[in-house]
Amino acid sequence: MAIFINENTPILIQGFTGRIGTFHAQEMIDYGSNVVGGVTPGKGGSTHLGRPVFNTVKGAVQETGAEASIVFVPPPFAADAIMEAADAGIKYCVCITDGIPAQDMIRVKRYMRRYKKEQRMILTGPNCAGTISPGKAMLGIMPGHIYMPGRVGIVGRSGTLGYEAAAQLKDLGIGVSTSVGIGGDPINGSSHRDILEHFENDPETDAVLMIGEIGGPQEAEAGQWAKANMKKPVVAYIAGLSAPKGRRMGHAGAIVSAFGESAAEKVEILKNCGVTIAPTPSEMGATIAKVLQARKAA
Repeated sequence: MAIFINENTPILIQGFTGRIGTFHAQEMIDYGSNVVGGVTPGKGGSTHLGRPVFNTVKGAVQETGAEASIVFVPPPFAADAIMEAADAGIKYCVCITDGIPAQDMIRVKRYMRRYKKEQRMILTGPNCAGTISPGKAMLGIMPGHIYMPGRVGIVGRSGTLGYEAAAQLKDLGIGVSTSVGIGGDPINGSSHRDILEHFENDPETDAVLMIGEIGGPQEAEAGQWAKANMKKPVVAYIAGLSAPKGRRMGHAGAIVSAFGESAAEKVEILKNCGVTIAPTPSEMGATIAKVLQARKAA
């Protein structure tokens, strides 16, 4: 089983006919994802990569039954694209776009609250690598071949560290149920804690690797939630242990402004919550392997 997407999930590409949308749509189709069409305003009625193009997400959903979408729309228009997906009945949306103004994302978060929680679209991103359920479907920009199907969930703010983790696990013969990128921006659609809840409820995920970084309270909140609610083991790697306080890193959200937001403080909080810490990025896979072995022995 996988969370959010599988081989049957009908997928739309928003920003389908643009250069970046075209490239990654083809990669997703080649991987086996069920891409049923795309949206580019003004190009409705045409076809692209052998799939129909629609002017609106609502029209595309009505015609194709799409349940998931991925946003390759430029930053000034991306917030509108996300809200359009929410109104059209899309259940799961990934926003790849980097550089969306924080104020726009605040507007998106507020807009989505008009829907009851059980009817509200799940959003991951922006500024993320997307989501992949290995061997089933890819809704993102990651190199699909490095992911092996299995029973470990991955959730992370950094796309490249997610790739590194998947490659290490594959080398150890350990597969991934689903890998979810939540994005590096300070205001994103879903938090670590949100994704942990989905993995805890997935009967075919045995353990979760959480990849965090300095800045923001999300990892600490996720650790506290896991301590109170999770039976499955959680392993975490927190990037930025050597970063000076107040230094802005590559991600817009990676700036330390309060207690509990530096990497060292996050590591201490997570340890106190019973989360196993991978001390370096090169030990993410080995730490997961040890945790799985201990769980098997128990």
